[in-house]
Amino acid sequence: MNSFQITKKDKKTRARLGVLTTPHGVVNTPGYIFVGTYGRFLHLDHEDLKRTKSQIFIANTFHLWEKALKSKLKEGFIHKSFGFDIPIMTDSGGFQVLSLAFGDKNKVGKFMTGETTDPIKRTKIRITQKGVHFNFKGKKMFLGPELSMKLQRIIGADIIFAFDHITSPLDDFAYNQKALELTNKWAHICLKEHEKQSRLRKRSGEPRQMLFGIVQGGIYPALRKKSAKYIGSLPFDGFGIGGAYTKKQIAKVLKLIIPHLPEEKPRHLLGVGKVADIFEAIENGIDMFDCVIPTREARHGRLYTRAGYMDIRRGAYAKDKKVIEKGCGCPTCSGGISRAEIRALIKNVDREQNARGQRWCLMHNMWFFNQLLEDIRNSLGTSSYQRLKTKMLKNFPTA
Repeated sequence: MNSFQITKKDKKTRARLGVLTTPHGVVNTPGYIFVGTYGRFLHLDHEDLKRTKSQIFIANTFHLWEKALKSKLKEGFIHKSFGFDIPIMTDSGGFQVLSLAFGDKNKVGKFMTGETTDPIKRTKIRITQKGVHFNFKGKKMFLGPELSMKLQRIIGADIIFAFDHITSPLDDFAYNQKALELTNKWAHICLKEHEKQSRLRKRSGEPRQMLFGIVQGGIYPALRKKSAKYIGSLPFDGFGIGGAYTKKQIAKVLKLIIPHLPEEKPRHLLGVGKVADIFEAIENGIDMFDCVIPTREARHGRLYTRAGYMDIRRGAYAKDKKVIEKGCGCPTCSGGISRAEIRALIKNVDREQNARGQRWCLMHNMWFFNQLLEDIRNSLGTSSYQRLKTKMLKNFPTA
């Protein structure tokens, strides 16, 4: 049985409505995925998370590595970490390992700022056909496709990702081509290991994990097409769009990739999720995306409303008795917590008080993005998507 069903396609764009069924619940797509790096969200318990209307989370394999190897459970501790049954993804750990190459001065991200054009030199890691050798916290370590699959099996997420070779927009064509060859080789290893693990899970009564392959190719159209065609031809359950590029290239990259991926399988855009990016991704055929921005910014008091951004730390809110946004159904606003109260907490030097402020901000931002995606799904169902997009981007004009 196909775990992903497309229920409607937009007539004017590549946007589509879908339902992704996992052992721990259903995800309605397009869907937003928040990043719980260590299998949790600081300052939020599982009841708080339920109240944000979140459908699915993604955790970080690299940061769960040690916990996975020390776990007394053979597999599946991630759902116990979150404290309730909800669909969960894990990344492969490849992004974190390969980004160690750039040090603190020129760390690689999903997007590059254009502040430097110096060639990238990977002096802090050693990449081989089998994986990546690196130092972390004074220890020599190695991560490759086999170990990534093992760690993700132990962690026990519903959806896992193949180990791939990320690149930077500053890498040239030749480097991206070599990286693509490694990504393709590792994809086969991941599929083979996943098949072994699926048989073991079946014997022990554990549900099968979905495995997503990764499309790479950097900023080079020929390589992006080549990667999409090749990875798309392999028996993955879904596909992630990886690699770093400039913000202006999101639509261009997706237009190159999406036509070459199987229509019936889900597509996930890795590390992208600002408001304008969301609309760009959805109308180019993306079903899910993950991003740290809503939660990271919430911890610093930057809140999202239909009217735009709000920095709750500003003095203008010191005596403001209104809630963050009138009519908002989030736990913070519906609970009557005022802007002034949140500001006082978020600026408090006492860690406990500050944590309370962060909690209110987190729940609001997570609700905002989940509600936005629900509104987008509804608009696609009622052919009013363009009207919603125009309205939202008046206050969020850029990605």
